[in-house]
Amino acid sequence: MIDLHNHTIRCNHATGSIQEYIKAAKTQGIKYYGFSCHAPMSFDSKYRMAASELNDYLDDIKALKETTHDMDIKCGLEVDFILAKPELIQKEVLEANVDHLIGSVHFLDFWGFDNPEFLDEWDRRDVTECWKLYLASIKAMAETGYFQIAGHFDLLKVFGALPPKSLESKIYEALKAIKQNNMVLEINSAGLRKPIKESYPSVPILKMAKELDMDITFASDAHAVDQVGAGLKECIQLAKDLGFKSGVVFDKKIPFHVEL
Repeated sequence: MIDLHNHTIRCNHATGSIQEYIKAAKTQGIKYYGFSCHAPMSFDSKYRMAASELNDYLDDIKALKETTHDMDIKCGLEVDFILAKPELIQKEVLEANVDHLIGSVHFLDFWGFDNPEFLDEWDRRDVTECWKLYLASIKAMAETGYFQIAGHFDLLKVFGALPPKSLESKIYEALKAIKQNNMVLEINSAGLRKPIKESYPSVPILKMAKELDMDITFASDAHAVDQVGAGLKECIQLAKDLGFKSGVVFDKKIPFHVEL
């Protein structure tokens, strides 16, 4: 099994040691396990590692890789893309010696839409306009060419705000941008633990991805040891049912396929 997107205590909102995560991953039968902690950025600093921690984070994962021989550990970073200020992405992050970079959108302008702290803001927002901005952000993120993986594609639905049917063409455009920029689409099981109670992305979006012949990978997006691998088997079975044959893993940003 593949699980490339998981966190560490350095992001300040996860618990458990990296050794505990690896032990749990082995128990789950995961063969390719990736740490992809929130990359440093001069915004929203309490929910990510500091720039001064980046090298220590990379060294920690490297040391773990060197001492773990029955699992392929991957080192990555989850990088926030904010359409209003893309220059927040740091050069040191883009040049870090990692296996993969995950491009994610957690902010519309500077509103952290998936953070329960700011849930009330939804009452002041138009859902259709939010989705337009979100999908434009995903498309622009892909077009930077910075990233290997598109994280939790439809995260905006986390509290129940589903994309309007009228925006299907915008969803298609965002997916197409991901494919055209040689990125893979992450199937993320964290949504099963959230109010929306479904994977990211949804089945209709995954069907669109299959029609586009997109490559996929998998993530449990664990922020705690008991979340490692949670829902992963269901997501892999879903992918198989939709006709996907393999998942993608990266080695120094070079992709290779693993049969499902």
